[in-house]
Amino acid sequence: MTGNLKDLLTRRIRAEGPITLADYMGTCLLHPQHGYYATRDPFGQSGDFITAPEISQMFGELVGLALAQNWLEQGSPARFTLAEVGPGRGTLMADILRATKGVTGFHDAAQVYLVEASETLQGIQAETLKDINVQWASDVNALPDAPLWLVANEFFDALPIRQFQRADTGWCERLVHVDEQGQLGFGLAQKSAFADLENRLEDTKLGDVVETCAIATAITRIISELIETHGGCALFIDYGDWHSLSDTFQAVKAHQISDPFEEPGQADLTAHVDFEALAMAGPTAYSRVTPQGVFLERLGIVQRAQALAQNLSGETLESHISAFRRLTHPDEMGTLFKVMALYPHGAKPPPGVGV
Repeated sequence: MTGNLKDLLTRRIRAEGPITLADYMGTCLLHPQHGYYATRDPFGQSGDFITAPEISQMFGELVGLALAQNWLEQGSPARFTLAEVGPGRGTLMADILRATKGVTGFHDAAQVYLVEASETLQGIQAETLKDINVQWASDVNALPDAPLWLVANEFFDALPIRQFQRADTGWCERLVHVDEQGQLGFGLAQKSAFADLENRLEDTKLGDVVETCAIATAITRIISELIETHGGCALFIDYGDWHSLSDTFQAVKAHQISDPFEEPGQADLTAHVDFEALAMAGPTAYSRVTPQGVFLERLGIVQRAQALAQNLSGETLESHISAFRRLTHPDEMGTLFKVMALYPHGAKPPPGVGV
């Protein structure tokens, strides 16, 4: 069949019936011909959004040093996996590796893995890290059975979610349908029993929306089991909070919020991360959810910013100050974005997070 993704989805829904939001998101983001991530590099000023590593090298440097410090505290394993899921252009991993060059033995012991499904982005990552021996994995199941130090920055927010709205006798799933005018949008399914949501009747009221992300908890479970078994830690950095409540589904195009149903495949689709669900997904210990600004300040971003500023002037200095503010200030990314760590029971959490 020919046509754009909106046409394909409309025909499918008319033929087969409404689809879950997770199905809609997965199709929009990963369709092999029309999917958002399959067809473009979405990052940077020329893309649709900018992630923290693209804002300033300080972010990746401090994350890298936090991982390296935790590696030292766990006895400096002679062979370990240094991994990133959803590595974008490879900028964060490049900054991590540059910052940790001076940590004795860290690079010799590290086997670098990038978990990336997009061939387009794999090509960009290969260029960014052309001097590094990198291995790619399509999913976390391919990570070695070895100690694992892993970072996931703005990864979980793009995973497909389902939404459920509370009704008088339980929950109705919000499904994507086609209305009488031929437009894509939300509709409510018949009331059904969802065992996983029974506990949410205590903290919700009629009309409230709860979001779930089965793939996020499945991925976290695998990461958590590797860390608990072999050692290591994971840093999850994303926007969201400890407990899921309300509709957080949104589309971003050209750095602006847009209609998620208007141009399927042409905008990034995201939702806030439920850190509580991630924490409970596997056997490891977990840290408190820490605001990104607090996390970076604990790692020394103020001192690092001051050191870099000494050699800057004019517009370059202004850009540097702006980047520092964007990463840390409560009105920017400092409070919206949160950090949570997973680590083995009995081990110390990585620096920067609260226990």
